Amino acid sequence: MKLAMIGLGKMGANMTERLLLGGHEVVAYDRWSPEAVATSVAKGAIGVASLEALASTLGAPGQRIVWIMVPSGAPTQSTIDSLAVLLTAGDIVIDGGNSKYRDTQVRHAQLGALGITLLDAGTSGGVWGLANGYCLMIGGPNDSYARCEPIFATLAPEGGLIHVDEQSGSGHFVKMVHNGMEYAMMQSYAEGFEIIEKSPFNVDQAALAETWMHGSVVRSWLLELLAGYLAKDPELSQLKAYVDDSGEGRWTVEAAIEYGAPAPAIAAALFARFASREDNAYGLRMLSAMRNAFGGHEVKKA
Repeated sequence: MKLAMIGLGKMGANMTERLLLGGHEVVAYDRWSPEAVATSVAKGAIGVASLEALASTLGAPGQRIVWIMVPSGAPTQSTIDSLAVLLTAGDIVIDGGNSKYRDTQVRHAQLGALGITLLDAGTSGGVWGLANGYCLMIGGPNDSYARCEPIFATLAPEGGLIHVDEQSGSGHFVKMVHNGMEYAMMQSYAEGFEIIEKSPFNVDQAALAETWMHGSVVRSWLLELLAGYLAKDPELSQLKAYVDDSGEGRWTVEAAIEYGAPAPAIAAALFARFASREDNAYGLRMLSAMRNAFGGHEVKKA
């Protein structure tokens, strides 16, 4: 099939390559990186320098498929707004980024008023997706999903594709929750290994992580990746204790509150990331002050 890929970052470029290897024809565009376009062209893509050229290169109006793989928020909305002017009824836009599902629902209505379908593709697999495939969670109408299914089947590994629901936003919703769960899983591993590191036992953490990959109930791909990292840098000396978040954990907690679903582990994992960014935090100094004030407990001076 022929489709366009907008956004050739670490995900979009690898997805383009996997599609090309699967026999699809890909029109590649990246507003911020002509170099990324050139790299994709060298691998077999058709490069374009503008969205106007992308729309005309894709072929007959009403038959065009455009995949967006740009950062969530303003970059995605700007791209949607531009495509709304260039595409026509019958065309399909696929948002494969980590957009907030409520935003996706609004964009679905925006494009739907023009007869353009928006499918939301929750995409998991990271930088390993080129070799291993991308787990895809698709939301949107059945007929548009069926039309694009050969594309999804090429990107996904066997068993790694689901049409979540006909309702717009459903794919991005389950991907959001997936990422919130990821926060909690990662936090659990981090806490467990820190307890071991602080114990009096001389444990080879890399070897332990590798051992747990065989038969243990806590085995996972995350643990496998952690074992590989520990093998290279057992003390994690190349890293700072600072963990960012890209939004999905916050949105998951918001959804939990909205729907009355208890999610203490995910919420705690999100707040742990906030705590990692503070140096000599004000709130912790306040705790020290209160403890000293009511009990005369010793404090450490700055």
